[in-house]
Amino acid sequence: MFDLIIKGNNILTPEGIKPGVVLVRDGCIYSVSDTVPEAAHTIVDIGNKILMPGMIDPHVHINEPGRTDWEGFATATQAAVAGGITTLIDMPLNADPVTTTVRAFEEKIQAAGPRLHCDVGYWGGIIPGNTHEIEGMALKGISGFKAFLTHSGIDDFPHVTAADLEMAMPVIARHQLPLLVHCELMPDIQPPRQDNVRSYRQYMASRPQLWEQAAIALMIHCCELYGCRVHIVHLSSAAALEQITIAKEKGLPLTVETTQHYLYFNAEEIPDGNTSFKCAPPIRERENNSKLWEALKAGIIDFVATDHSPAPPALKQIDTGDFTTAWGGIASLQLALPALWTAGRSRGVRIEQIASWLCERPAILAGLENRKGKIAPGYDADLVVWDPERSFIVNAEGLYHKHKLTPYINETLYGVVEQTYLRGVKVFDEGNFPHTHQGQHIIRQSNI
Repeated sequence: MFDLIIKGNNILTPEGIKPGVVLVRDGCIYSVSDTVPEAAHTIVDIGNKILMPGMIDPHVHINEPGRTDWEGFATATQAAVAGGITTLIDMPLNADPVTTTVRAFEEKIQAAGPRLHCDVGYWGGIIPGNTHEIEGMALKGISGFKAFLTHSGIDDFPHVTAADLEMAMPVIARHQLPLLVHCELMPDIQPPRQDNVRSYRQYMASRPQLWEQAAIALMIHCCELYGCRVHIVHLSSAAALEQITIAKEKGLPLTVETTQHYLYFNAEEIPDGNTSFKCAPPIRERENNSKLWEALKAGIIDFVATDHSPAPPALKQIDTGDFTTAWGGIASLQLALPALWTAGRSRGVRIEQIASWLCERPAILAGLENRKGKIAPGYDADLVVWDPERSFIVNAEGLYHKHKLTPYINETLYGVVEQTYLRGVKVFDEGNFPHTHQGQHIIRQSNI
C-alpha cells in the first residue's frame, strides 16, 4: 500500500521530463513507475502540470529569535511552502542573539520549535573572536558557516578580516563544511558620498563592482590556501566572473549563487526614492545582468537563491526614499520560482534548468544531495506541482511572509504553484494549508 501516488505527463526526473507515476511510501519516493498500482490511499492526477522536486532556498533571513517582528519561523516557512519551497537554510544574523555560538544555536532551535511548515537547516556565523565556537557548532549539526567582508548591517555580527579567516577556515575545512561569504571589500579610497539620498544611481555607485572583485579575489586565494569550501553569496558583479571562471577551471572548491532580483530587475528601471529595491550589493545595469544570465546558463554561477531579507516598513524608509539609511534587503521568498521562470522563459531557459538552479544544486551546498532535490527512489517526497503557463499579478494579500513590501508588487509573473508536498504530505493547495507545521529541523551529522 502506497501513501500517495502522483500521476502526470510532465514528471521532472534526473533523466529529464517524462510521463510517469511517482509512488510515495513512509515519506519517501519509492519509485517512479510507468503504471499505477492497485493499492494506494491517495491518487493525484496532475495532467500536464509540472511535477518538480520541492525547492531548496539556502539563503533566507528568518530573524528569529529576537527580531520576530521582522519575520519569524512561522511566517517564513508558510510563505516558503506557498511558493513550492520545502527546505530553507536560515542565515545566522539579524536574529538576537546572532548564531555565532553553540548556545545561540541551541536558542535558535528552541525558538523554531514546532512552528515549522517546511524543513529548516541552519548556518552558523563567523565573526572576529569566535573561532573557538566553530568546532562545537559543527558537532551540534550546523550546515556550514557565513561571514561578511564588510559591515553586515547588524553591529553584533561584525565583518571578518584576512587574519580571522586564517584562523577559521582550517577548522571549517576539517569538518568539510562550506564557508558562505558576503563578498564586498571596501578599499582605502572610498567612492563619493551620496549627495542625493533618493538617487538610485548614486546608491549603486556607492557600492561599486570593484568591491566585489576585491573580496572575491581574497576568497579565491583563501580557498586555495586552506582547502576550504567557499561559497560566494548573491553575486551581482559580472566583472568578477572571469576570476571565478579561472578558479573553477583550477578545480578549487568554489561555488557561486546569484539572486532572482539581479536577474529580474535592472537598474535603469528603478525609480529614485523606491527603497523597496535596496539591497547589497545593489541591483546593477541591464548589460551587467545579462552577463549574469549567461554565466548561470554556462554553469559558472551554480544556482539562484532569494536572499529573503525583510524588515518592518519603517526601516525601509519608504516615506523618505532615503537609500543611505534604508534597510538593505528584498522580501521575495514566496516568489522564488515565478520570478526566475518569468525572467528566464524569454531567454530560452528550460524547466530542467530551473530545477537544477532551485532544487538540485542548492541541495549540494547544504549537504542534502542524497535526500533532497531530486525525484528519485530513496529521496524525501518533497514535491511541487506548478503550471508554467499560468500567470498572476503579485499583490500583498497573496503573500504570506510577515511584511508584504517587495519590489515585485504589481508585477505579472508566470509559473503558479498549485500544490506543495513535504514528505508526501500536502502542505499547500491553491491558497490553503491542509496540513500545517509538518517541518523538521535539519541537523547535519558530523563527519568527525
